[in-house]
Formats: sequence, C-alpha cells, structure tokens
Amino acid sequence: MAENLYGGAYLSSFVEAILDNLSKILEDDSVLYGNHSAKKFLPRFEECLIEVAPVLDDAELKQFTDKKVKRWLVDLQDALYLADDYLDELSTKAAIDATQKAPGNSSFWSRPVDSILEDSGDLEYIVGRLESLVRRKTLLRLKETAKVDMSWRIPSTSLVVSSDIFGRDKDKEEIIKLLFDDTCDAESPLTVIPVWGMGGIGKTTLAQLVYSDAKVVEKFDTMAWVCVAENFDPVGLTRTILEKIASVSCDRDDFDSLQTRLKEMLRGKTFLVVLDDVWEDQKDMWEDLLKPFHYGNHGSKILLTTRSEKVASVVATAKLQYQLSLLSKEDCWSVFLKQAHLSADSINPTLEKVGKDIAKKCGGLPLAVQAMGGLLRGNSNVTDWNKILKSEIWEFPHDRIKVVPALTISYYYLPSCLKKCFVYCSLYPKDYVLSKSELILLWMAENFLQPVARKTLEEVGEEYFEELIARSLLQPHSTCENKFVMHDLMHDLAMIFAGEFYFRDEEPKNDVEFDIKTRHLSHIAHGNYPIKLLEKVCDRMKRTRTFLEINSGAHFPFNMGNLPCIWSQLKYLRSLSFRCFPLESLPDSIGELNHLRYLDLSKTNIVTLPESLGNLYNLQTLKLYYCRRLKMLPIGLQDLVNLRHLDIRLTDLHEMPKGMSKLQSLQFLSNYVVGKHEKNKINELGALANLHDAIEISHLDNVVNSSEASEARMSEKDGIDSLALDWSSDEDKNIVDSQIENDILDKLRPHSNLKELEIMGYRGTRFPEWLGNSSYHNITEVSLHDCRNCRTLPSLGQLPSLKHLTISDFKSVETVGVEFHRSDESCLETPFPMLDTLSFYSMPYWKEWRCSLEFNALPRLRVLTIRDCPMLRGDLPNQLPSLQSLDINNCEQLSCCCLPPSLRVLSIEGEHQVESMVEAIKHTELTCLTCLYITYCSSHLSLPVSAIPASLEKLNIWSCSKLEFQMDGQHHSLQKLSIINSCDSVTSISLDSFPKLVHVSIWRCEKMETVVVSRSLSCLRTLRIQDCGSLKSASTLWMLAPQLKDLILLRCPEIELSACGDPHSSLRSLEISCYKKLVSSAAFMNSQFHGLSHLAIHGDEIHQSECVKCLPKEGWLPASLEKLELKYIESVETLECKGLAHLTSLKELTIVRCPKLENIEGEKLPASLLLLTIYSSPLLGKQCKMKDPKDCYWHGKLDIKRIWKGLLLAWEAGYKEVYCETDCHEAYVLLKDFNIPSCSEESALVLKTQQILLRPWRVEVALIQRNANRVADAMAKHAIIHGVHYAEWLLPWEDLRCAINLDINLS
Repeated sequence: MAENLYGGAYLSSFVEAILDNLSKILEDDSVLYGNHSAKKFLPRFEECLIEVAPVLDDAELKQFTDKKVKRWLVDLQDALYLADDYLDELSTKAAIDATQKAPGNSSFWSRPVDSILEDSGDLEYIVGRLESLVRRKTLLRLKETAKVDMSWRIPSTSLVVSSDIFGRDKDKEEIIKLLFDDTCDAESPLTVIPVWGMGGIGKTTLAQLVYSDAKVVEKFDTMAWVCVAENFDPVGLTRTILEKIASVSCDRDDFDSLQTRLKEMLRGKTFLVVLDDVWEDQKDMWEDLLKPFHYGNHGSKILLTTRSEKVASVVATAKLQYQLSLLSKEDCWSVFLKQAHLSADSINPTLEKVGKDIAKKCGGLPLAVQAMGGLLRGNSNVTDWNKILKSEIWEFPHDRIKVVPALTISYYYLPSCLKKCFVYCSLYPKDYVLSKSELILLWMAENFLQPVARKTLEEVGEEYFEELIARSLLQPHSTCENKFVMHDLMHDLAMIFAGEFYFRDEEPKNDVEFDIKTRHLSHIAHGNYPIKLLEKVCDRMKRTRTFLEINSGAHFPFNMGNLPCIWSQLKYLRSLSFRCFPLESLPDSIGELNHLRYLDLSKTNIVTLPESLGNLYNLQTLKLYYCRRLKMLPIGLQDLVNLRHLDIRLTDLHEMPKGMSKLQSLQFLSNYVVGKHEKNKINELGALANLHDAIEISHLDNVVNSSEASEARMSEKDGIDSLALDWSSDEDKNIVDSQIENDILDKLRPHSNLKELEIMGYRGTRFPEWLGNSSYHNITEVSLHDCRNCRTLPSLGQLPSLKHLTISDFKSVETVGVEFHRSDESCLETPFPMLDTLSFYSMPYWKEWRCSLEFNALPRLRVLTIRDCPMLRGDLPNQLPSLQSLDINNCEQLSCCCLPPSLRVLSIEGEHQVESMVEAIKHTELTCLTCLYITYCSSHLSLPVSAIPASLEKLNIWSCSKLEFQMDGQHHSLQKLSIINSCDSVTSISLDSFPKLVHVSIWRCEKMETVVVSRSLSCLRTLRIQDCGSLKSASTLWMLAPQLKDLILLRCPEIELSACGDPHSSLRSLEISCYKKLVSSAAFMNSQFHGLSHLAIHGDEIHQSECVKCLPKEGWLPASLEKLELKYIESVETLECKGLAHLTSLKELTIVRCPKLENIEGEKLPASLLLLTIYSSPLLGKQCKMKDPKDCYWHGKLDIKRIWKGLLLAWEAGYKEVYCETDCHEAYVLLKDFNIPSCSEESALVLKTQQILLRPWRVEVALIQRNANRVADAMAKHAIIHGVHYAEWLLPWEDLRCAINLDINLS
C-alpha cells in the first residue's frame, strides 16, 4: 500500500508538541498544586490548540495568496512561542521540585523559578491571544481538513549515493577543451573562463565534474576550489584562495601582502582555480583581484560560475564565456527517474505520463527536477502524483513566492517536523559548510525531533537529515567528508519561510531594524562588532531562543564582561554558541538560563566554568572541544541529569568531577579521565549504559584492580564503536603487577560492535585473549602504542575486517611470530585478510618476524612501514602481492632483496638496506614504481640510468656519499631529482639523461664542478644548487631551460654568472650568494632577466664576502623587481638608493642580519615600497625612520606593540611561524591580543627559548644560532612528516630559513 503523500503544515508539529507537554502537565496534579491561575486557564489553553490544529493545513496553502491568512499564521506562531515558554518553565519547575525531594539528592537548585514563571508571560494574556486567533480563523473561513497520515517514509538506510549526471557530457567536454586550449590569450599566461546560467541549472555540478576529471587533474600542478557567493570581499577572497593553495589558515588582512604572498605561491605553476557562484560585476575590482594570477605559467586558468551574464562579460578573457542551457525533456525525465528510484523499463505507463508532465513543469532546471523526484521517491500512487501535477502552487505568481514553483512544492509536501529543520538552516550564511552532528543537536535543543519508539532522539535526527539529503534540500559537500551544503535557491526558500522569526545578522549596521518576534538569531562575525549594537539586539529580542555566534575566522577583541545583556535579558535561550571566540570565563548568571539546552564553548580560552552551570536542568549538549586551558569541570555537573552530549576532546582535564554516574541520559561522552577518589573512579562509567560513538578513557593507571574495571561494564556498551584506553606514561610507575594490569585490561573488554581500538601505555606483559578475537568482526583499525612491558604482540590476524594496524614503542618484544598472525595454529583462515596499512615504529629489541609461507598472510596489504627497529634481521615476508608502498628506516640488519613488482613508492634508509635495495632494483622488474627515496649509505654504490625503473617520476638521494650514476641511457619519466649531501667523488653530472625533469635540487656535493646540459630541458621549472663549493658555471643550465621559473644558486663561491644568449623571459625568482665573482658580473641581471620579480642576495658565513661594502650597485637590478631581500651579508655597510631608484614596482624590501649596515645613501627609497622589514641590523634604525616607508619594523628595543601590529607571518612552502625577542609575559600578551594559535604562557616561553612550530606537519624545531648544515641532517633523521617524505620536504630548507628570517639549527 502506497504511503500517504501529504506532509503537514509547518506549525502542526509545534502545536502537537505543545499539546503533548500540556497533557502531561494537566495529568500531573503535583505540577499545578497551588497554582490556581494555571488550573483555571490551562484547560482553555488546550481547547484553543485543539481548535486551531485542524485548519493549519488549509492556512498553509492559502498564505501564498491571502496576506491576512499569512498574518494570522505569524500571530499564531508568536503566541505558540509564548505558550511553549510558559509550559517549559512550568514543567521545569515540577521536575526540579521532584529532584529536590528525591532521597539522597545533593543538588543545590537555587533559582527563583516561581518569579521567573511570573516574568515568562501572563497566562491569561496568552490564552486571550489564542482565543482571539480562534475567532479570527472563522472570519478567515479557514477549513478543517480531514486528518491524514502525516508520517512520511523516513529511510533507515545510509545517505543516498549521488545520482548520475545527465545531459552534461557535451558541456563537460567543451569546458575541458577550453581548459586545454593555451592559445586563448597569447599575451597573458592567464585565461578566465566564466560559465553562466540561471540558478539551479547545474553550473556548480558541471564545474565539479570538470574539476575532478583525471585529464584535468593531470594537466595542472596546483588546483583550488573557492566558493565566492554574494558577499564579494577582495581581501577575504584572496585570503581564502591563498589558504586553499597553501593548505594552511591565514590571519592577514592587508590586501597587498596577501596578494604578494599569493603571487609567490602561484609563480612558476600551471594552476586551475575555480571560483564558484560569483556575483560581483565591477571590472576594477576584478582587475585588482586577478593581479597575482598573472604570475603563473602560461596555460593557467580560472574557471568561474555565475548567474549573471554581465559578470561573465566583465571577467571573460577575449569574450570567452560559456552559457549553460536548460536540460532537455529527455534528460529531465532521466534525472527524475534517478531521484525517484524508478526504472524507465518497469514504470507504470499512467505513472510515466504524469511523471513526464511533472518533469516538464520543472522547466529544464536540474535542481527542481531533483526536488520533485526526491519528493516522490518510493511512492507509486497515481493519485498522489496527480496532486503534485495539479497543485495550484504551480500557478502562483512568481513575485509572491519568489522561488521556483517546483522547489516551493517540494517544501510544501515536507512533513511538518522536517519543515522546521529545513528552515532552521537559514541561520547559516549561504555556502556555509554544515555539520550534520551540530545541526542534529541544535534541532534537538529546539524540540524539532519527534520521539519515536525504540529510537534515540539522535537517531531520529539522523533520519531527518538523511531525508533532507534524499530530497535534495541539502547536498553533500563536494570535497569534505561528512560535511554538507545548501544550494543558494534552497537557502532562499528557507529564508522565505523563516519569516520574522529568524534573523541572520551579518553586518554591524546601526540602522538595522530587529523584529521583536525574532526567536532564532545568528551573528556572523566578520570583524570588530559594536557592543552597543549587540545590546540593542538583546533589548529588542528578549524572547530569542537561539543565539549562534558564527566566527568566520577573523579575530577581534571580545570579552564576555562586555555582554551582560546575554545573561540578563535573553532568559529564554535554548541554544547558545560562542565557538571559536576568545572567552576566558562565564558569569555565575549563566545558571539563570533555565531553558538552555545547547551550550557550545569549543575552541575558547575558557579557564573555569562556574558552579552555577549545574543549575541548567534542561541542558542536553555541552561542547568544550579544544578548551586547552580548562583543567576542571564544575562539581555541579552531576546535576545535569538531562545532559546527552558532553564533548571534552583536547582539553587538559586533571580528572572528572564526582558523580558522573548520575548523568544517565548521556549518549556521547568523548573522554573520561579516571580519578583516584570515590565517585570519580572508573566505576562511574558503569551506570552510563547509553553511550554511543567514541570514548577515550585516560589515566587508567588510577584503576587499582580488575574489580573496579569490571564495574565500568564496557562489554555492555553496544553503542560505542571507537574506544581509546590510555595509561599515563609515568616513569616512576614502572614497577607494576603485570597480572593485575592484564586483569584490568581484560575487564575493560568492549562490546563486539567496536570498530576502532587504541591502547596507549598499557603496562602488562601480555594482552588478554579478547584482543584479536574474531568475534570483533567490525573492527577496522587498531593502534597499540608504548606498551613497553609486553613481550609478545596480540593475535590480531583473525580480525576479519581489520584494515589499519599501527604498533609502536614496544620495548620488550623480540619476536613476532605465529601468535601475531593467528591464535590457533590449526586455524585455516587467512591471517589479516583485509589489512591495508601496517606500521611498526620504535621497537628496539625486535629481532625476528616469522611469517610462514603457508599462511598466505596479508593478501591485501598496500602500505608497509618499519622504522627504528635496529635489531630486526632477515627479510620481509615475500608474499605481499598487493604491496604498493614500502618504507624502511633505521633497520640496519633487515634485508630488502625481495621487492614485490607492485611497488609504487619505495623509501629506504640505512647502509645495509640501501645496498641490498639498489641491487634488487637492478634485478627486479618494478614496472609500477614512481617514487624512490634512498637515504644514508656510505658504501660505494653504482646506479646505472638504465637500471632505474622506467616508470620512476621522483628520485631523492640523501647522504649517500659514494653513490655514482652511470649515464648509460636516457630516462623519459623522471620529473623530480634531488641529490643532497651525496656523490662525493663525482665532479660532473649530466642532466641530458633526464629530458623530462621539472624540478632539480643539488645540495652539498662539494666536489661537483659542472652540471652538464647539452640539450634543451623544456620542462624544467625549478633549479636549486647550493653548498657546492667547487661548482664553476651554471649559465648553460638555465639558458637551456626556457621555461625555468625559479633559480636558486647559494653558497657556491666559484660560480660565475655572465650574460650569454638571448634574455631569459620566463625566470621569476632568483636567489644567489654574494661573492666577489658575482659582484663583478652582476650587472647582467638588468638586461638578462626582464621578467624577474623576486631577488634574494645571501651572504655566506663560511666564505665571507668581505669586499662587498655597498649594495645594490646602480644598473644591477631589473626594473620588474617587486621584492628584494638582502640576507646575512656581514660586510655590507651601505644601502644604495640609486641602485633602487628605477624599481618602480618594488613593494617589499627585507634586510636580515646585516650587522654593519648603517647607512642609506640617496634621496629616498622607491615610492612604490609598501613594506620594509629589518631584522638583526640595529645600526639601521635611525635611517629607517627618516625614510618613512608605510610599514617599518625591526628587531630591537622598540615598541613591541608596533612590531607585532605588522608582524610578518611567513607562508612560504605552507609554513606559518612567529618570532619575537621579548620577555615571556610580553609575548604572552601579544599572542593573546593577536589570536596566535596555542596562546598560553607556555607558548610565550616557546618564543622566549627560540622554538617554533612549523605547520602543517607539526614538526617542532629547537632554534639555536649558526651551523645550518647540521640542521638538514638532524631534521631528516628526526622529523615526522605526515604524507610527505622528509627528504623531499627538506628541499626548500633555504626558503624556510628565508621565511623565518633567522639562522635556524637543531641542537
């Protein structure tokens, strides 16, 4: 039997919820005891709701054409909010009274609930308003409609897979053809291609198809996708593009410095940047925005989507634009069938005719067709389909509903509960990335989720969300997993039906009129927000239920002390979020928000929480994620008996508060820190039977015996799918009873539904039998760390679904044998049947890995890593048919002679391994190998070019002093070649054998005299040669590389640069050392490098350039320069302005550690100069002030605030760093003021001791002066870089030094 189509009016679920609450109150005499007013008016209240409920469906439809009906619905909704607030106070009072009377109650509720009830709205007034509305409904002739089944099928399956795209194959190929056409504009390296068409036509979908096409991905070095939307801000947009390309966040607001950094990031790269949903049509703004993009390689493209033909004509290159047309009737029908889950071959002919007519009414708009198909999914009732086809909404005038009729219909037929959830999304700005879990918790706080038998509210919320996805009202994000977006047209639809009750405050305008009816408010933080304006908001919107601060990332001062209005006026708040704001404390008055159900303080600077927090009886969600300064939770937390979600991840709590077992409504508890005292031990977890998702239990060393562990009842918690068990790593606690430790872990056995397990610091000598038991059929990931007393590994081979296994810091394991692969030798199952990645780290006494051939173990292993296992001997398992990546590091006795032919990435470090691996490469057909890293081998090695696998694209050789190449052929695949501290005996190397090279780095090859190139290297883009003391010449190299963009020649004192041949027009960046030979011949730069925009001249502490007293000489520098750097030149005394006078484009001048530099000679610095940065050059101070650049700051005893106001945050190679020589307290204040990440006294101390955090790989580097060469070796040996091999990462080390403006060394 087909399910009913009709969904129900927007207010129907609200009325039902109020009636449900009212019925419970009327049935409980204790609630109304002594409240005569309530006893008199509540029955009349109930009668009113019963009378209006049947006419809501009629009013829902008539509101589109009758303004009086629409006003009636608005007035009714306002009255319902008042009524709901009153009833919530009443039921809360009753619940608190019951709690206080309960035996053994320890709570200290102190709120004057009765007085609050009086303030919450006079019940007689509320009932009077409702009775007036009942009378008005008669005058409006609203009809009672027959009660229908309003339940719409809610799918219990996971999210629907994205439907196939129909009718866009030709469009996709045309766009790709334009992207591959590098002749569109011969005069510019950049081409802008706009794709335009009406909203919902599929522009973004088409761009996504193109962006993810394999041919496109292969063509472009750098790709970025940026959603622009209506609020076009050149500064913010440039920052966003920079963040996407650099893969790190950026806090800069200076447009020029942002553009300069973006230019440097794009220089020498062939890029594709997609700007999605563009509205701005001012040509001058676009010209300013696009300036950095002209420094990329020829063939770079910007693909832009817009609804506006005017925008397309403004931005298009040479009138190059692509108009996207509507879908054909046939393609619309295909989309409809796909969304409706129907087949063209089996559909009923009558249904097919009606369906095609519906699809036709969508006017060729894909989004509308998807919405209609999603609406009718699973419904084959012809009558219902005809209701849709003949709906009068199709005929409503467009100026009345202002959105596509098909979308209005898709909303109209939503179930009432889903309408409220959908409209709630209008609080977020357009194109905001939505979090499913956050939305569900907010919906729950607003009481949008209708309870269903045997399902939690969270499960109901999941189903609601999936239904909105299935109906195309929300869409999965194109790149972020578990994130979602709302199409602009859907956002417009939500805004229309949100009406006066929702307000999104995006601009701090004093003239904004805030509607007194507003119940849901979001404030989008873009910068400093006037406190007085926020007070005005609070004063006008006293009945607000939702207050969401959505921080866009820009930092601005914000102190809760300035916001008493939040606590004193907004008494009806149910949802409150200050996520990512620099709050340090909450006032005690937070406890007066007795309606509050959702409180998010994540990523704030909160230090303590007031005890009054325990008064929030209704609180369901408390988010404290990444509150690193929070050490304790309030004692009163135990009184939050309705708390369902407590997120304390990445806090530094010392222990849990007492009485956590009282929180029996908890569905999610991210962490439990075991205490030593009664009522905060591990047994408190036992009563929390409803926990779901993930939990980490830490400080397990405080568990005394297995009896305590058993009381946690972990085996009964079937909702937990991820479990982390953590013992503190205290060296003083090494003396433990291993049997007790084993028993404790045994009693912590999780339920068999577990999917992920992590164990850290376990102190027993063996693992219990449950770990590895095949009954854990859902486990996909296991991580075991720092189990230093364990002598054997657990039997994990029989976990049927295990995909990822990491084992590290097992100090007592000597043998990995049969027991690791299977617990019972008679078992015939294949060990590790699904394992994809296997990693071993830091196992100093591991000697043997026994893996018998008959096991056929690890049939799907793709990635194998073994690091710091110096005693491991023998060979690797030789039956690894699927292995693609092998990384062996510091395993001197391990043989690597058997390499599987499926290998794609091979990284080997160590004397013995490198020797055996090189021999294996010579005798093995490695037809898939693309990346090869060879590190640390002092033995004589010979590597013939003919022996290098033909598929190899990247070759890194590091610290292999006696390696020699035999140039006995050509290799046509190699694109990246790095030779670092290697090939000591080689005096000459020819690059002719590698004609396809793109990037070349040669470091510290002291005897190398020449780099031979006799033919064109047409693909070469980057050439770096440094610390090659014997190198004589490199001019042939760069002259035979016509597309070379970046040339770095550092600390090569014998090198000569002289003009030869035609000028080099493609070079954009040049870094050279300051030597006598260079100085005498440097004048050629002006004539030879016409397009050069960045020049860095470095001194050399080893080979001093004592003759250089004055820089730069007149006539040296090309006029195209935009950035000039002088670094570490100890002899230079004078900065010569005459040598800079002709640099009309120069914007940045940086001088680093030129201690004798004292004079600036000449009239003035170039007028174009925007930034002068001086470090460790104290004699230059007075001269700088006289020259008056727009920004000038330097190290020294100057006003520290001034220094930090313009602090350079370097973004070269994706790093972000800060440096300041000041005292700890002063640095702390500055860090806090400027919102530098990890702001704490500790981070200030890090600055004080000259340490630095390099992102995004979190490599801590201790900084001391001098000896830069040792740094690279030490970094290579100790740095852990996720996803990037260290040898490759260290290639731009000099860039890193330049970026930080320091000599950096690792002690």
